[in-house]
Amino acid sequence: MTLLEKNREIKQKLTPIVGEREAYWMARDIIDDILGYSEVELLIKGNEELSDFVIGKIDSVVERVEKGEPLQYVLGWARFEGNRFKVTRDTLIPRPETQELVDLIISRHGEEKDLRVMDVGTGSGCIAITLARGLKFPLVSAIDISQGALDVASVNAKALKTKVNFQLRDALSLHKERGEQYDIIVSNPPYIAEHEQIDMERSVLDYEPSTALFVPNDDPLRFYRVIATFGVEALNRGGYIYYEINPLFATEMVEMMRQLGYHDIEIVNDMQGKERILCAKR
Repeated sequence: MTLLEKNREIKQKLTPIVGEREAYWMARDIIDDILGYSEVELLIKGNEELSDFVIGKIDSVVERVEKGEPLQYVLGWARFEGNRFKVTRDTLIPRPETQELVDLIISRHGEEKDLRVMDVGTGSGCIAITLARGLKFPLVSAIDISQGALDVASVNAKALKTKVNFQLRDALSLHKERGEQYDIIVSNPPYIAEHEQIDMERSVLDYEPSTALFVPNDDPLRFYRVIATFGVEALNRGGYIYYEINPLFATEMVEMMRQLGYHDIEIVNDMQGKERILCAKR
């Protein structure tokens, strides 16, 4: 079997499960992971005959995805802003919406120098590391309650030759420490209400860390409230807070931020047209 034939087979098997577009990218990532071939090399070497060993490795990955395991956990990495980030079951899989959050921050602050940035609930470190690489000489700190997640984030920072100050801290118990002051606080905290689980894919529910996903039905803004309250003290005057949010609670989020004294509060829609990002000024 040739490389192109195997590529077509992967897409045929995965399309009924994840859709045609996602199957296309999955096939690319599987081939990249196992053979180290880029998209261009796939076309150039498409007639190359694959060994039984390589075919077996590809089939093993595809079978695990067919059974519901997220491809990123099977491979051990996910793409984010063009880079590979290690992911494990201690970390969420980075989503395109989070890339939009990071892109927005860089587009608005990319010309400012020496910004002090804090990422709350860093997970794999994708937000903190990408901001550290995309802004001009920032000082970036990132916290998480999971030591396992911080270990993964540290590996990613080292692999991408990026300096981030990772700290083991609980987002729900944030208090300003001496000398702690920031220009930007950013967070993609748990924001899915428990009642929303009924509509979610099993691959998310069965594999991704629930503590990084869900909040109680009776207090869905708990992380945002604590982080924003922390920001009242820890943000420099004129500093910004950026959140990835649940569109279901966008109106409540705006009102909460207003009550805490923030201004220039803005909701930005994601590429799907959903209210996904909140920006507010201290």
